Amino acid sequence: MADTSIKELAIELTVEVTAVCDEIRAKPVFVNQLLRSCSSIGANAHEAKYAHSGADFISKLEIALKECYETEYWLEILYRLNSLSPDQYKHLAAKCGTIRRKLIASITTVKNNK
Repeated sequence: MADTSIKELAIELTVEVTAVCDEIRAKPVFVNQLLRSCSSIGANAHEAKYAHSGADFISKLEIALKECYETEYWLEILYRLNSLSPDQYKHLAAKCGTIRRKLIASITTVKNNK
């Protein structure tokens, strides 16, 4: 998993979150927010690949990072509302944490190489 790209990890997370959200019958506002923030991680990571400049690249990765933090928030909300099992929450939060750490490392590397 160490060599897996941020984009691929984000796609995997989005697919898994979508499957979990399909099972949640209540709290549609929270489910919608989670799906939007989660899917935005990969979209912005993918857009970064086609950035027009170093600043644009960093900006896209920083947006992906913010969306990752938001995804972690909505996962916790749904967990505390008992809409996610402890195992589901731990698994999805861990996957999100991996993406977050990779994004931070990538942003730091690019900024340090400027």
